[in-house]
Amino acid sequence: MPNKVIIIDYGSQVTQLIARRIREAGVYSEIHACTVTADEVRAMQPQALVLSGGPASVGGADAPKLDKGLLELGIPVLGICYGMQLLTDTLGGRLAQSHTREYGPAMLQITSQTPLWKNVPETTKVWMSHGDRVLDVPAGFRVTARTDTLDVAAMANEERGIYAVQFHPEVHHSVDGTRMLENFLFEIAHLTPDWTMSSFVERVVEETRAKVGDKHVICALSGGIDSTVVAVLLNKAIGRNLHCIFVNNGLLRAHEVEEVQSLLGDNLDINLTVVDARKRFLDKLQGVEDPEKKRKIIGHTFIEIFDEEAKKLPQVDYLAQGTLYPDVIESVSSKGPSAVIKSHHNVGGLPETMKLQLIEPLRELFKDEVRKVAKELGLPDSIVWRQPFPGPGLAIRVLGEVTEDRLSILRAADSIVQEELKASGWYRKVWQGFAVLLPLKTVGVMGDDRTYEHVIALRVVDSVDAMTADWSRLPHDLVAKISGRIINEVSGVNRVVYDVSSKPPSTIEWE
Repeated sequence: MPNKVIIIDYGSQVTQLIARRIREAGVYSEIHACTVTADEVRAMQPQALVLSGGPASVGGADAPKLDKGLLELGIPVLGICYGMQLLTDTLGGRLAQSHTREYGPAMLQITSQTPLWKNVPETTKVWMSHGDRVLDVPAGFRVTARTDTLDVAAMANEERGIYAVQFHPEVHHSVDGTRMLENFLFEIAHLTPDWTMSSFVERVVEETRAKVGDKHVICALSGGIDSTVVAVLLNKAIGRNLHCIFVNNGLLRAHEVEEVQSLLGDNLDINLTVVDARKRFLDKLQGVEDPEKKRKIIGHTFIEIFDEEAKKLPQVDYLAQGTLYPDVIESVSSKGPSAVIKSHHNVGGLPETMKLQLIEPLRELFKDEVRKVAKELGLPDSIVWRQPFPGPGLAIRVLGEVTEDRLSILRAADSIVQEELKASGWYRKVWQGFAVLLPLKTVGVMGDDRTYEHVIALRVVDSVDAMTADWSRLPHDLVAKISGRIINEVSGVNRVVYDVSSKPPSTIEWE
């Protein structure tokens, strides 16, 4: 196993960025809830520990606490924002509680050198987001930086290997934040950057081969990069004992069935069965408008089908899925004191009676890491750079009831979006671009006739890992071309709108 850094999540909306920055530096990291015990962390055998930020006030009645045993593990510790305040309070320092928050940029002034500041300018811009502040540092600590509004912006106890900062080095607004995190990893914890995708592939193949043995695995294929990478990885590990099932649920994009059959069945020579379940899914979704119910119905129906297909094969014990780390973080509320955003069918829709055990080889990866694995496996660019597509498919992009007629409208509109993004060169520039069918109609005029027809929303976003996203500033001419084509070519649509909201507070998908 590679070096490991454990991040204790106290509820910050940017905790995931800490994990990303550490992985980008070549060190494996994972997030655990603030309820995790010191004994549990010790069993994970990490080489360093990070305490995240969070929205609470340390003195609050329900504020998350710090298990002091975490500081006795003999490994370096970095406290960020709330993590710094917890360290101060736990180790006998003094905090000042504030009724107002400091949020935004500040100029950090380094007042005392430590390995954390190696190659960092004496004055640098950082991003603040905190309410409480440190008045007196604990015994054995010294102040290492300040700002115009904070006398204690950072502190350190080098003898114990404990460092803390009141700002967020993980966000890009902190100019030298990445260098600070790398200093913690390499100058303080003395870690080796051994988290690479080639080593990941080798480890997953070996572990899967050892776990599965001569048993059989069903792989749930969607045609996207995640499940395709899972299929290729498992094919390397267990060969013909892998049985890929592609379910045509009627919620797919245009030509998706043909593309999957061509790539996986013909080109990659992977065991592939296509199940036509269009009527089954649409019957179960009839009259359902609530997005969470849609997700649950789709997830349960997938599992029912896989259970049925497994019975046709000898000794099938496992179901493989393309679950990613962001799916896990967003779906599991125990990952710190933060709200569940939405459930994913990969992790939130599985019935307790499911007879198959799960194999999720990508569960610890972010999306850009999956792309690197795809390249490592030699997959074509059409797969490597394919934009994400949700497990529930077009069902959560048809707002309101899902019907064949409404799916046909959306499928045609979305096909135009994909064509124009690719033709213009913007497909590779953005994280995701797609059409959404809204549950309303508006008045329009076509020729001399009054129309009362559907509205399509365009959703195009820039992101790194889908944890945060900003709406893409497409050229106006491109937006106009997409809009014009949809209105002219898709029967039943007379209006196109462009979504200009970011995540947070919005999500990428509308449902």
